[in-house]
Amino acid sequence: MILHSVGPGPGALAAPGISREIAGAGHWVEVILEPNTRYFVGPAAFGDFVLPVEAPSEPPDVILFAPATAGILSRLARGLNRGTDRGTVSARLVFAPDLDASTGEHPAVRENLALLREDGCRIILGKEGEMAPAGEVVAGLLGVLGGPMSGLHLVVTAGGTHEPIDSVRFIGNRSSGKMGLAVAREALRLSAEVTVVAANVETEEPGANTYHVETVEELRTEVLRRAEEADALVMAAAVSDFTPAWRVGKKIRRGEGALSLKLAPTADILKSVRERYPDLFVVGFAATHGDPVADAREKLGSKGVDLVVGNDISRLGIGFGSDENEVYVVGRESERFVPRTSKVEVAHAILDSMLMEMDKGRHG
Repeated sequence: MILHSVGPGPGALAAPGISREIAGAGHWVEVILEPNTRYFVGPAAFGDFVLPVEAPSEPPDVILFAPATAGILSRLARGLNRGTDRGTVSARLVFAPDLDASTGEHPAVRENLALLREDGCRIILGKEGEMAPAGEVVAGLLGVLGGPMSGLHLVVTAGGTHEPIDSVRFIGNRSSGKMGLAVAREALRLSAEVTVVAANVETEEPGANTYHVETVEELRTEVLRRAEEADALVMAAAVSDFTPAWRVGKKIRRGEGALSLKLAPTADILKSVRERYPDLFVVGFAATHGDPVADAREKLGSKGVDLVVGNDISRLGIGFGSDENEVYVVGRESERFVPRTSKVEVAHAILDSMLMEMDKGRHG
């Protein structure tokens, strides 16, 4: 059971979302509102799936203090109390401090944070003393809990590459990065260490280490670098198959007359990965018009990957930029159909299939 202790402070406004997301990951959550917290948020804000209580119904496995005030940090660092009742002494503690910048830099506060770390507590810090974003708090907590991907390092690519034509124009695609970021988010919820290589994606997944790239060659270089210490690679990014054979360093003007564009093939990233890391578990993607299974099976063989996720991008509502998808997860001896659902649910199915295939490989 997860006990979420909500302290009085601006960060309390984000507390209901944090509790609901933890519950959505399959954990039982109870909430205690510390004194004066109701000036910021009340029990009704937590909805039907999270239970505000006066005291925990049973000893919790983890207590999350989010937001954690300077007073809470001081009391627990000095061993005065756990801030809650009934059997919480053995619980693991996670803190998301919510402080103003000057308080966060105060020597006494810094000393209290150091003492808590020495005691084995997890501290999730935001910027300039403020509470970390809700996604980072949840990711930090789930990392403490452990899960089916605990101990695994996953590299995920997301977005779509841009190949410059001149100083302002490029060849690209309409990939939003939503599928790759959904995979990253679900992997974090399952307690994996996650690295995201993001091609032209404006947002980042809280809790993941993110590296931004633009072109196919930059993506290839970063993936090969990050895959060295990874257990698995999920290549969800939409990679350009062609790049201009030459690039103009300035903006091409309309008045310069007709323009012919010669294209050259880009590097095969999956081939490069397989050559350098033959034992790395690799998940590829095959976006096609029509039935994706044939393309997925062809890519499974030609690229030497372990799984291929095939989807029909011609259908409305499940293509680039949408919040839903419908896919086939194709392996060497299996084929799993995931009917139209949210990309978060699709991501969960992909990772579930990946874990099953990796387990088969370990057991022969």
